Amino acid sequence: MPTSASRTALTALTAVGAVGAGAAIWGIGIERYLFAIRVHELPLLPPGAAPIRVLHLSDAHMAPWQHRKQRWIASLASSLEPHLVVNTGDNLGHTDGLRGLRRAFDPLRGIPGVFVHGSNDHAAPSPRNPLRYFTGPSKIKTIAEPLDTRALDSYLTDELGWLDLNNQVGSLDVAGARVDAFGVSDAHRRWDRLDALADPLADLQEDEDPVVTLGVTHAPYRRVLDTFTDLGADMIFAGHTHGGQVRVPGFGALVANCDLPLRQARGLSTWSHRARTVPLNVSAGLGQSIYAPVRFACRPEASLITLVPRDPDAFGAGSAIG
Repeated sequence: MPTSASRTALTALTAVGAVGAGAAIWGIGIERYLFAIRVHELPLLPPGAAPIRVLHLSDAHMAPWQHRKQRWIASLASSLEPHLVVNTGDNLGHTDGLRGLRRAFDPLRGIPGVFVHGSNDHAAPSPRNPLRYFTGPSKIKTIAEPLDTRALDSYLTDELGWLDLNNQVGSLDVAGARVDAFGVSDAHRRWDRLDALADPLADLQEDEDPVVTLGVTHAPYRRVLDTFTDLGADMIFAGHTHGGQVRVPGFGALVANCDLPLRQARGLSTWSHRARTVPLNVSAGLGQSIYAPVRFACRPEASLITLVPRDPDAFGAGSAIG
């Protein structure tokens, strides 16, 4: 006959199991479809400049069958009317991901944009033990199924008209104003070439200053953020972290998959180096690996950041809306 202690233990185990099952059902079957728009306003532009609405997209990890995600992304062009798109990589999540990406991104055609690569713009995801993320940034697989990066880049540059910032600098007209930007390829794979940016950026800005200069990276490693800040970025955009993908309410991200402090694994914060402090927006991303289809306390998201003329007040904390 069960004792009181054994009945209590059984009840506790049953409760823990029920909570775990409920969390799994929520994270796999519900939350990863609860797309959100994170909204911020930042006073970064010169006095008198017209506002610039920046749509930050990251980590779509697109597979062709992900129609809900494709429809939601496609709706952003008309609902948000951005002036500029910043894409921080990991667009593909399947060898046929470009087909789904076209459905999602085609409405953004003609809107100025910039992009950099994540590793999943070059190689398809593969099964891995998610618990290994807790031991530090994920290891690089030497054997992975290659993706058609050339076709992806052709679509983003030739069809959408976006600027390739992989270890490059550039300038574009955004709502009648000059915006300069520079970026690096995936720092998680150590494809970043930070030493290739300073001279081209100085040449670009020799005769005329832009209204704003943006730094763009996929993985927000400290070495990248420090260099971007030193190079004069007025704001930095990144992805890669998935916001931790699983967050503990009241605590936050459990992992960032890079050396970024966990408290900055999602959303708007600041980054300081030497004498400068700049806004840093780390997107929690729009998707996840097809081999780890879960989000918990970390809704998939895009960010709309409106740049406005400088104000004596500090920039606001922002909000997330569904």
